[in-house]
Amino acid sequence: MRSTTLGRAARRGHALLLLLSPSPLRPLSLSRHETPVMMQRGRSGGHGRLLMVTMTMMMLCLLAVPCHGKKMSSFVGTYGVNYGRIANNLPPPTEVVKLLRMARIKNVKIYDADHTVLDAFRGSGLNLVIAITNGEVKDIAANPTKAMDWLNENVQPYYPSTRIVGITVGNEILGGQDSGLAEALLGAVVNIHDALKMLRLVDKIEVTTPHSEAVFAHSYPPSACVFRDDLMVYLKPLLDFFSKTGAPFYVNAYPFLAYMSDPEHIDVNYALFKPNSGIYDQKSSLHYDNMFEAQVDAAYFALEAAGYPNMEVRVAETGWASAGDATEAGANPDNARSYNANLRKRLFLRKGPPYRPKRPVKAYIFALFNENLKPGPTTERHYGLFKSDGSVSIDLGFKGLVPSSSPSLLPFKRARGSGWVALVQYSATLLSCTFIFLVLVI
Repeated sequence: MRSTTLGRAARRGHALLLLLSPSPLRPLSLSRHETPVMMQRGRSGGHGRLLMVTMTMMMLCLLAVPCHGKKMSSFVGTYGVNYGRIANNLPPPTEVVKLLRMARIKNVKIYDADHTVLDAFRGSGLNLVIAITNGEVKDIAANPTKAMDWLNENVQPYYPSTRIVGITVGNEILGGQDSGLAEALLGAVVNIHDALKMLRLVDKIEVTTPHSEAVFAHSYPPSACVFRDDLMVYLKPLLDFFSKTGAPFYVNAYPFLAYMSDPEHIDVNYALFKPNSGIYDQKSSLHYDNMFEAQVDAAYFALEAAGYPNMEVRVAETGWASAGDATEAGANPDNARSYNANLRKRLFLRKGPPYRPKRPVKAYIFALFNENLKPGPTTERHYGLFKSDGSVSIDLGFKGLVPSSSPSLLPFKRARGSGWVALVQYSATLLSCTFIFLVLVI
């Protein structure tokens, strides 16, 4: 989840700045549409048979060629999940892929470039965003060769069978305590982008960096949100670069942290998408019935004020803890389920927030699993949709991991006909391009 480069107190403080009302608020699969290629058996004897064999061979050749012509989408739909692994009791990545496919979650983000994960995602058809860790940023910024080395080690051996669609450079660097790291961020982003360009992957793999809410000076009401003046020396060139490349602005948005910081003045229903009176932004004349969309719009207002009105805001992390210490208000299973379920419903509407209604919000949920080795208070280890054994932690209608003895999906289904055999390949979720073909038995 959240990088340890930003202290919990700072995180809470900036979460509290986000949409705090001066007075208390009143209570308030991808489905596959496979069209078989129908090849009718010709009546002209050898000519018909030759035609069918030729067509079959052409289709087999197409199957062997990866589809590189179309730009790979970095986010399918509007819902994704963060696959954090600070734990010693999680299922192996191969089982995690099964779990994700069962849940029909197509977008996955990890916090490094672990090769066991990259191997497990081969042929899965899942969109995977990998990360350059904060500890690697300075070296990559200092030397373009390091950027190419990193790609040669962590991307080239896996792409495109592993659908790497994005690289995040660091996590929550700006607003942290390391000014040297902040100074290196842009250089690392540029070097990775240039190396991807040399590998002819720059149109296939998106380069971004996630920010915490600490980059904002103040953000209540949303229309008043602006970036911190002291960070603009880093943000301005970074946003200029992302504006040219078309990359989104990634922000980690947590209504839970804002509520936990001041439960006396924030209506929990407003944070949970439940019925409430909401807030009214007088400057923009916009009404907000939930804090999440207000946070997203706050980022849009900040970008507009900085001169980037067309940049997309995408949520890199959001979630709600299912357990916490006595001092961590609101951390319980009921609230965690309400937030995640209501957020999921809202995202599936594919609508934008009040200020950008035509730009659907896309968000990665934190997190896939509870992570038992996360440091800090109890909440840090209880954001997972699933428990460490793959069973459900927050019930959103997902199924947990099935026993390994259950029948697995066969790669081919055989159907016999009059003198011929049909081979139907069930790999739409495994390959970016799928063909269903008939093979004539001669």
